[in-house]
Amino acid sequence: MHNLLNPETMVRTVGLFGILVVLFAESGLFFGFFLPGDSLLFTVGILASQSLFSFPMLLILCPVAAILGDSVGYWFGKKIGPKIFARDDSLFFKKIYVERTQKYYDKHGSVTVLIARFLPIVRTFAPILAGVGEMRYRKFFIFNIVGAVLWSTAVLCLGYFLGSMIPNVDAYIMPMLAIVVILSFLPAIFGFIHNKNK
Repeated sequence: MHNLLNPETMVRTVGLFGILVVLFAESGLFFGFFLPGDSLLFTVGILASQSLFSFPMLLILCPVAAILGDSVGYWFGKKIGPKIFARDDSLFFKKIYVERTQKYYDKHGSVTVLIARFLPIVRTFAPILAGVGEMRYRKFFIFNIVGAVLWSTAVLCLGYFLGSMIPNVDAYIMPMLAIVVILSFLPAIFGFIHNKNK
């Protein structure tokens, strides 16, 4: 299982269709938070530089998969939101959480959907919470598209550029992936420290 979640192994095993399914699931399906979206895109970009994938095709299909995943996450949240809101308070659930989510997405929804795209784990749950928070779908969809295109294009291009510039890049994929993973978590870490200090 661990080896299968290795992005390079995953890419070579599942091919283009599998890559798109992973991006779809990681972008909005509740169980997709553990999938390696950033590192997968980076690896695909590197392999595209070695002519294993069509780079123009990736630039088109990867954002589409991410946009569709986010949209499914939004509608899932929209559907379960009223049911959650109708529940009585319990040890793990309080109605005030849903009310706060709705107020937050009224005020900061656009920025949240955009920025969340660049944050692992948060990327999976943000569209679901946007649905729970009853963010207007048209507004959500616009920022969903912008975020998906910016995120997927940036990571793919980074992988493609490095793959084109570094000789025998296959030997350096794992160290580079480690750097990408660390960098992708840095904004969340800094945000947590900032909020804690504040």
